[in-house]
Amino acid sequence: MKIINQSNNTSLASDALIADKPLARVIGLLNKRRLLPGEGLVIRPCNSVHTFFMRFPIDIAFVDKQNKVVKIIHSLPPFRISAVYFSSFLVVELPAGILAKTNTRAGDTLVFI
Repeated sequence: MKIINQSNNTSLASDALIADKPLARVIGLLNKRRLLPGEGLVIRPCNSVHTFFMRFPIDIAFVDKQNKVVKIIHSLPPFRISAVYFSSFLVVELPAGILAKTNTRAGDTLVFI
């Protein structure tokens, strides 16, 4: 799947996977050594994440049901827990630095193709 920031016409990911089944949501990125540019993971439904047992930091975008970004976390290191964002319906996990590079901010609208 591709993820586009419609608000500023930038690409966040060209090869994102969807984790919408219980097992896929639990595993998430745990089996990855890193995320390459263009890769990402969409976890749905989701309003909080952890990076326990991960090997690399990630950027996180919490997104509501209207595909608006609710909250951005830049470079969340391994072995951390995010806050709970009750208005979030899904989470986009990306390589660290992508959200800053694309100037993605709370309030932006994302498109999933």
